[in-house]
Amino acid sequence: MKKHLINITASTLLIALLASCAVGPDYQRPPTNAHTAWVAPLPHDGKPALLVNWWSQWDDTVLTELIDNAMRENTSVAQAAARIAQSRANYRSLTSLLFPAFTANASDIRSKGDGQGQTQSQPQGQPQGQQPTQSNGEQRIRNLSLDAAWELDVVGGARRGREAAAQRLNAREADWHDAKVMIAGEVAMQYVNLRACEILLQGFAIDTRSRLETARLTNLKKDAGFEAPANAALVSASASESNARLIAQRADCDVVVKTLVELTATSEPLLRASLEKKRAVLPIPKSFAINQIPADAISQRPDVASAERELAASMADIGLAIADRFPRISLTGVIGYQQFSSGGVESNGRTWRFGPAITLPIFDAGRRAANVDAARARYDEQLAAYKGKTLRAVREVEESLVRLDSAAKREADANAALNGYQQFLRAAEAKVKVGAGSLTELEDARRAVVAAQGTAVGVARERLTAWISLYKAVGGGWTSS
Repeated sequence: MKKHLINITASTLLIALLASCAVGPDYQRPPTNAHTAWVAPLPHDGKPALLVNWWSQWDDTVLTELIDNAMRENTSVAQAAARIAQSRANYRSLTSLLFPAFTANASDIRSKGDGQGQTQSQPQGQPQGQQPTQSNGEQRIRNLSLDAAWELDVVGGARRGREAAAQRLNAREADWHDAKVMIAGEVAMQYVNLRACEILLQGFAIDTRSRLETARLTNLKKDAGFEAPANAALVSASASESNARLIAQRADCDVVVKTLVELTATSEPLLRASLEKKRAVLPIPKSFAINQIPADAISQRPDVASAERELAASMADIGLAIADRFPRISLTGVIGYQQFSSGGVESNGRTWRFGPAITLPIFDAGRRAANVDAARARYDEQLAAYKGKTLRAVREVEESLVRLDSAAKREADANAALNGYQQFLRAAEAKVKVGAGSLTELEDARRAVVAAQGTAVGVARERLTAWISLYKAVGGGWTSS
């Protein structure tokens, strides 16, 4: 007994010692350049409510309402949440491989043969010379058992699998945050486009009404013989051109509304009613600042976090592939109760069996070795993708800053040019009304105003979209100064 106890203790210690190690390389975050140093917090400390709070600093309640709706209803966010649930279930499934599995079984089996040649044994106490009764060939076996099976994770393959699943779960959570950031940025971008479109639409409507009135007055003068037919044709053509531009602009605005309907999953009548509150008014964001560009900014990007977690999972996959090349040891056991009856003879009792089993790979024509090489290659691929995302993050941040600076410098000049052209247009209109001006000069002034208005609105929109692009480029993780 003492010898058996020593053997069991030694075997347990050996298994524990082997199980404390896992084959394959351990993950270490790859070195990067100083300007792309990686720290891995989730955006807004993992609090999605702060995404909406950031947009509240734009002082536009309609915008924050649209973003809030998109956060709740957008299908991309819902898909990202579903992927988290899948990854979490996969992690639980792989974790279960580290523990024994128990299965309860119950059966009641009956069978019957032809009974030929089957006789009962001589029952004790039966008178000599009496023939035993012939069996009717019926058998019945009733069984109740509890099965246990446990594959020992001696080389750590199961732990590597669970490690990979955990890292991919973290990656899917980062993807969910990335979907939130991207949807918020896209809604804001389309909202700015709509407001800019509405401003241009208002300007085109005013311009069209002015041209139509000029055409009406000019045609009256022509009919009275005070204006040349060519001038009347000029102003009529100008009015038609302006009206066509107005119709096209209205269609552009409607298209943006349709896009917002899709992004926010809001019915169009409700959306249009909400949009009327701030019609043709661009939001005015407050000043923002980032502590450091781009290192701190990149650390907030959930897509980079996702790529880095996928990289860690790929490293764990290498260990999983290596573990498949080692022997597998499993323990199985059954304990139960069985009752047997046949031809009037019954037997019953407890049953059990227990024992280890080992599976040793001997020859597979290089399949397992190839799987290890493939896992290493996938890691190299993921490493390249991770480095590519960090470099792209730097570029996107710097591009956004350049565009923001450029728009800020051009906005004052664009507005000054618009004011100047509008003054010139008013003077030209006044001259025409008193008969001292030229219709050609008036049309040139109108075209200049339309072009200048498009430029001014375009610069304002570019400045706002640069802020939005910067928000997305840093993963939505920065706060106001």
